[in-house]
Amino acid sequence: MLPLIRTCYRIALLQKGPEAIPRSWLLLVLAAGLMLYSELAAVVLIRQIDEGDLLPSLVNTLAGVACYAAAVVLAGRPSRLLPTVTALLGCWGLIQLVFVAEFVLLMPVIGARPTGLIADLIRLWSVPVEGHIIARALGRHWYVGIGIAIAVFTLQYILYMVTAS
Repeated sequence: MLPLIRTCYRIALLQKGPEAIPRSWLLLVLAAGLMLYSELAAVVLIRQIDEGDLLPSLVNTLAGVACYAAAVVLAGRPSRLLPTVTALLGCWGLIQLVFVAEFVLLMPVIGARPTGLIADLIRLWSVPVEGHIIARALGRHWYVGIGIAIAVFTLQYILYMVTAS
């Protein structure tokens, strides 16, 4: 598990791509477990998030995975699908854990408004990370990946607003 976390960490810092992750269903399950763990940590540790936020968040995750999987398959690169989804889930899980840690550690020190702003910036970092992952998976320029990531982020935001209300 630690090598997967280390690799996802390097991917989240834009140092590696999804090709650094071997094609393995076990790694996909571990990355999905990390993602679920981070979602549960958010529900347990952040008082402003409750169990009602868990289902919309998981629906968003599945929608994002479906969009990125469709992009990879439509680009004619189905062999890159498993490492790409593993990288996406692993990076989402790590970014969510950083978000939770920041929120829990800084909320009592600097207050709600600055903590929320920093938390939003941490979550926003997922867009260039996803763009990097999808661009490398498709073998395209980074700007193409960012465009796809922005479109998926917008879709996820709309979907969250619909499912959360």
